Amino acid sequence: MEVPSKVKQFAVVQTAKTILKVLPHISEQRLLGFPLVQKGLDAVSYYPEGRDFLKSLLLHVRRAIGRCSKECLAKFAENLIVNEFITATPRRDEFKSRYGFYPPFFLVISPTMRCNLNCYGCYAGDYNKREELETPLIHHLLQEAKEMGIYFITISGGEPFMRKDLLDIFAAHSDVYFQVYTNGTLIDEQMARVLSRLGNVLPAVSVEGWEKATDARRGPGSFKKVLAAMAGLRQAGVLFGFSATATRQNNELICSDEFVKFWIDQGCFIGWYFNYLPIGKKPDLDLMPTPEQRIYRRKRLIEMRPNLPIILADFWNDGPLVGGCIAGDRYLHITANGNVEPCVFVHFALDNIKEKSLAEILNSQFFHSIRQRQPYSANYYRPCMVIDHPHILRDVIRQSGAHPTHPGAEGILTQFAGDLDRYALTYGKLADALWSEQSPDSAPFERGPYGELRKIAK
Repeated sequence: MEVPSKVKQFAVVQTAKTILKVLPHISEQRLLGFPLVQKGLDAVSYYPEGRDFLKSLLLHVRRAIGRCSKECLAKFAENLIVNEFITATPRRDEFKSRYGFYPPFFLVISPTMRCNLNCYGCYAGDYNKREELETPLIHHLLQEAKEMGIYFITISGGEPFMRKDLLDIFAAHSDVYFQVYTNGTLIDEQMARVLSRLGNVLPAVSVEGWEKATDARRGPGSFKKVLAAMAGLRQAGVLFGFSATATRQNNELICSDEFVKFWIDQGCFIGWYFNYLPIGKKPDLDLMPTPEQRIYRRKRLIEMRPNLPIILADFWNDGPLVGGCIAGDRYLHITANGNVEPCVFVHFALDNIKEKSLAEILNSQFFHSIRQRQPYSANYYRPCMVIDHPHILRDVIRQSGAHPTHPGAEGILTQFAGDLDRYALTYGKLADALWSEQSPDSAPFERGPYGELRKIAK
């Protein structure tokens, strides 16, 4: 980077830090009146609930900043705001000029599939536990990601903190912001203090429900370990959240006021919701929430967002916020043996990161086939090619020749095909009725460098 560019970068970082420091003291009215905020609100004007979500996001960030450690505040400003959204933009534009499409907004990397727990229904339960991404390969992959303009990385698994060198990897890439999905049992007070010093890691701790349900699935004492992990993170000034997988048994509980308020009291900054799918360890269609339960969860999150001090995001029901599915386009998953999947819930791959560059893989027939079909529907409440448009997943796999990434992964194309088709039909009718009630803006849109929707100027 040339000297003038470094000076400009330093100035932008310092400005971002200053803004974050004063953010807790800015009134809500003034914050929402900033030109940049107004620009963001206009970008989601086609979707009324999107404007509400963005407003709540800004206000919750304002609340959370005041309890961050100095290092966590600095990395939030430098990595997640400046690097990901400012430094990265010309690199993303350059990538598009070369390949004809933008690179992903973020990557999910599973450096290990080893885990200290043995939970039933785990989406990753059937991957090979013996294979791990080599440390030099992880460093190379992260460097390649940065060169194409990706500074936000999600770490999954397995249990990521089983990797003894994980903290060293975070430290070596101090310009990247990492979100880590973890069961929380390996985060003690010492680990929390290290994460606070690093500043660039946001743990999302998995929760199932209350203590009885959590311990039944994860093992005795798991719930108390989660609470202890969160207490340590809170005391150390680390931003963190919870991650909940909705099943037919817990769907209503995990989107209740009582449940969410409990995790707010533990210090959670964000809550992620995922829909159980019949993949991974002993897949069971009866665990998947019904179409009606999925609709109910969406309704409840919309009701809670303006009233509770936490960011709530649903990987399926928030399709309208991102213009449909983001798999294979704005994100992808790299498994512990290097296979590159379009999504953590689509266990098929055509290429391996050990054999090809990330750019080459993104430019493959597999990923082109997915991008060419997106969005799969004009109704963004039906974003997913696994459970909303399963025929598209079957077509993409067949045409590209992608292979299952572990034994049994093909069951979603065979054993469960008929059931998923029926689910998609039933849910589709409910979702179409909801979408028509929204009366979304029908103006044509195009994708921006981060996958955001922009109205096409007439």
